[in-house]
Amino acid sequence: MDGLWAVLLIGLGGLLAGGTYAMWRANKAIAVLLAACAVLAVASGVLRFGYV
Repeated sequence: MDGLWAVLLIGLGGLLAGGTYAMWRANKAIAVLLAACAVLAVASGVLRFGYV
């Protein structure tokens, strides 16, 4: 079950990264917040795998 959460968190990070890319021209402040959330989601997903 931990592996499933890790994959879902990394997938969420990918969606947030796509939102960052799409939002960059419209509002850079929101894009920066989305990028920070994407980094946190991917980092937590990698840490859930336990490789680090």
